[in-house]
Amino acid sequence: MIELGVNIDHIATLREARRTVEPDPLWGAVLAELGGADGITVHLREDRRHISDRDVKLLRESVRCKLNMEMAAVDEIVKIACEIVPDQATLVPERREEITTEGGLNVKDQFEKIKKIVEKLQNRFIAVSLFLDPDPQQIIAGIKTGCDAIEIHTGKYALANKPQNITPELSRIIEVSAIITGANLRLHAGHGLTYHNVYPIVKIPNMKELNIGHSIIARSIMVGLKEAVHEMKQLINNNIN
Repeated sequence: MIELGVNIDHIATLREARRTVEPDPLWGAVLAELGGADGITVHLREDRRHISDRDVKLLRESVRCKLNMEMAAVDEIVKIACEIVPDQATLVPERREEITTEGGLNVKDQFEKIKKIVEKLQNRFIAVSLFLDPDPQQIIAGIKTGCDAIEIHTGKYALANKPQNITPELSRIIEVSAIITGANLRLHAGHGLTYHNVYPIVKIPNMKELNIGHSIIARSIMVGLKEAVHEMKQLINNNIN
């Protein structure tokens, strides 16, 4: 079975748009779990533009499924992760001016730094995933850090809207997926995945986890979050049967 991690950052984004107390991401986490989510994903950014320290602490105390904390490879956030101890930490790149994460982590150029952070988190019994582009060189560098999983950045695949563009992007993902699973690491994927484009990703052999946020939260406005998560879970399960 492929696990579905539901990213609830956008719930906090809506709250922060009015600088108020609602909607509370904790409510979203509860509904997502009721809908069948296997994990709750939140990105504690350095600028705290949506998810707050309080959110992560309350989620750690409340969620019963896996808590996956996306985070930049910086000392302040690493310290918080070591204090809160999420089930999984996913190291991602981060720029203040970006709207959302724009690409994978550059492990090649900061290998020693990333390796030390991986070891520090693992020493707190936190599983570590690296969010990487489907670039074989970055994937190989990521494997050498000793991480537990690699999440392939599916953004370019998700943005491609013509077969001649989709096919090469999907091929790149399939190629590096084989490298990851060949190294006995967990294979994850995420970014830009929707109800319409998830099928080919689900069919990749040994895929273990998908992290999806915007598409599910957007659909939840129309059908409710519990139902939106349930529909995605059903779609994933039906595709792998």
